[in-house]
Amino acid sequence: MLCSTCRIRPPVTAEGLCILCAGPAGASAPMPAAPPFASPQQLLRSPDGLAKAVVILLVVAAVSDLLAVLAGLNIRSLLGDVLDNGLATFDDAEADRADNLYVASGVLQLLAMLATGVVFILWFRRVRLNAEVFDASMQPMKPGWAVGAWFVPFANLVMPRRIAGGIWTASAQIHTDGSWRKVSAAPVNLWWGAWVCSSVFSRYASQQYMKAEEAQEIMDAAGRMLAADAFGIVAAVFAILFVRKLTRMQGERAALGVYPLS
Repeated sequence: MLCSTCRIRPPVTAEGLCILCAGPAGASAPMPAAPPFASPQQLLRSPDGLAKAVVILLVVAAVSDLLAVLAGLNIRSLLGDVLDNGLATFDDAEADRADNLYVASGVLQLLAMLATGVVFILWFRRVRLNAEVFDASMQPMKPGWAVGAWFVPFANLVMPRRIAGGIWTASAQIHTDGSWRKVSAAPVNLWWGAWVCSSVFSRYASQQYMKAEEAQEIMDAAGRMLAADAFGIVAAVFAILFVRKLTRMQGERAALGVYPLS
């Protein structure tokens, strides 16, 4: 008597199956159920919550930049008095307070920047994954680069903008006939241009401030830091506009319920 399934080996079970056919790899082993089809609506995830968190953190970052501007103005005022009147009007206690305030504002800026960067990248990844559902053919890079692109030296001045462009285009609404509705990319360009200018100039100003030794050099370097902090405020404002606009576009696009085949 042979196995009722393969007709090759002798049976070892009451059902008449051989040892191989009765095992997990046997032909009679139950097949796993096919995964249910996931509709585009199920694949999409709302970026609203992350967008709100990003906007709040960008406001905090802008406030920290404003405090740094005020602390920088205070430093410049003290140094100006020293340059005009010599050390006769120099107050050690006041100078220490000004320096501590400037350091504290810098720490606040760093913490705000780190928190904002983490949440922004999480939001950026979310909208990139949604764009893959809307139209994968418009995306210049794989979804993983929505995170990785920010950590590639020098390339991070270009790659995230390319990714953002693909997300922006795919998130635009379509007309009732299925044709694409063109949406101005001005918010993307303003956000990216301000962010790059702020990042580059801030790094330069920080290096100059660290090198400064004489009173006039410190005063000039503090002025550059003021300009960098002002750039940071402008960049934060444009980033808020970009995040809010793109999040709203994705909500409108998802509400259509029609997605091109990729």
